[in-house]
Amino acid sequence: MALRGDRYGTRADTLAFAACVVLSLVALALPQGLRVPISGFLRQTILAPVLGVERSSVRASENRARIDLIRAQRDSFALAAATLPQIEAENARLRGLLGLSARLGTGFVHGEVLHQSGVSDGLTLVLSIGSAEGVQPLAPVVAPEGLVGMVRNVDRHTSVALAWTHPDFRVSAMIGNEKVFGIVAARRGAREGELMELRGVTYRDVLPPGTSVVTSGLGGVFPRGIPVGTVQGVLSEAAGWERTYLLRPAVHPGQASHVMILQAMHTADTLTAAFAHPTTDSGTADSIAAPVPAPRPHRRFRRRDAPTPP
Repeated sequence: MALRGDRYGTRADTLAFAACVVLSLVALALPQGLRVPISGFLRQTILAPVLGVERSSVRASENRARIDLIRAQRDSFALAAATLPQIEAENARLRGLLGLSARLGTGFVHGEVLHQSGVSDGLTLVLSIGSAEGVQPLAPVVAPEGLVGMVRNVDRHTSVALAWTHPDFRVSAMIGNEKVFGIVAARRGAREGELMELRGVTYRDVLPPGTSVVTSGLGGVFPRGIPVGTVQGVLSEAAGWERTYLLRPAVHPGQASHVMILQAMHTADTLTAAFAHPTTDSGTADSIAAPVPAPRPHRRFRRRDAPTPP
């Protein structure tokens, strides 16, 4: 039965094809004046369902193409919205470096962080500059917000910096009045991210929360006045001897993408003024590139129909 049905279907298709061929030949043999009316009649009657299906298929294809275009635009907008905060933060850091460069003038080189670990384990940073650009071992590495670390190894075009989060990093620090000194080191295992410790503060000196801590310049490695962190509170104390304070760092090495390496000419300098306003550098690039013109004097206008004052 199945073979008989297949044969019947095959014969029906063959007959339909033959009929179409005959009709085509007849249509070609008709005079020009009869072809147009007959073709119009066929389109409106027999071929109407076929033409309707064709139009629906074309519309469906156009709708699918339009939907794909809308999806692509949506994905591009979503990607742009996701990366916009990162781009804005990166621009702010670059503007900060530009402002710091303008205040220092000379004696530094800029570098890009080629590899940076996560926020909780950033111990070393690989920088994109080396001895060919003037980088030397033990050179301070800073960001617009403050201290990042110190150069440890230098190659021809790359260098490795020891971040302040490293257990072996130490820096001599002081508060702004230059009366309280101590040693800053990383505090490991802090709950609120990586924090610092200011050790060796004499017991008679009390530092309130919010006190700024900067490098002291002692030791001949770091210049004086580089922001290190801000006092959060007392961490521990030895009665009658010394206190250890908890510091929130000025900048975390894991969040630095571009840094500045200071050269030896700044070792004996005091950089307090250069880092005085790190948060106001967002407009430095614009102010350097295009000076703000002086405001025009305000002109007072009088209505034509207003009476002239005596």
